Amino acid sequence: MEPLKSNHNTFIKYVLKLKKRKFREQEGRFLIEGVRFVEEALNSGWPMENIIYSVDLLESERGSRLAAGGSGKGIKMVQVEKMLFDELASTETPQGVMALCKMKRWEMDEVSGVRHLGRVKRDALFVVVDRVGDPGNLGTIIRSADAFGADGVILMKGTVDLYNSKTLRATMGSIFHLPVLSNIHPPELLEQLTGGDMSLLVGVPEGGQPVNSMEIRRPLALVVGSEADGPSRELISLPHIKVSIPMSGRAESLNAGVAASIILYEIVRQASGQ
Repeated sequence: MEPLKSNHNTFIKYVLKLKKRKFREQEGRFLIEGVRFVEEALNSGWPMENIIYSVDLLESERGSRLAAGGSGKGIKMVQVEKMLFDELASTETPQGVMALCKMKRWEMDEVSGVRHLGRVKRDALFVVVDRVGDPGNLGTIIRSADAFGADGVILMKGTVDLYNSKTLRATMGSIFHLPVLSNIHPPELLEQLTGGDMSLLVGVPEGGQPVNSMEIRRPLALVVGSEADGPSRELISLPHIKVSIPMSGRAESLNAGVAASIILYEIVRQASGQ
């Protein structure tokens, strides 16, 4: 089959439209890009419909293996000319491969470990992201939640798009490893996570208990609020514990991704008894 050359092709037009959030949500599909990212999706068994690649991908052994692996799993392979691929790509230095994937519509009750016989799992750990606006921060939070063994990430309504290309790249593939629920409203969170012994730990820049000198108990949900305004009134109205990161330097604050990572590390450190 000849490589596709024109952006007037029906399939190529469809791929280009997936760069718009509204169209992605309407179709329930999104794009990922890069050799490692596509490999990660393939290895995790994520639902994938197409692998789109430029001719030069096959010039490397790794690229050839990736193409063979996708074809072997029954994924439709679409070869395009390099100039057309560069038009489709969202990165500055494209690696010659992207994939069209299906979104997973996670429900609260499907999140691993939320409830066992009607009770919250004893060592449950969730990260609640409330209106964080920077895609890099959101991606970092998801990656750290994955690294520190969280059961899932819950994105409150008003949080930046999970399937934004910058968000996806910042997850470094962690989006394929744990449930991420999107567009959750406060009443839904209330219903699922405030029963039993579940507690809310709210990260604040200052005025909270120092995270390195307090006893942190699970099950808990760590709330990471908006960079500008912090958590919403609805979340703050729930019983919660404020926690801050002691800082001896002159920086006024940490970004949401870094702050969440430090607090998650401390939660895991205490749980391991170190």
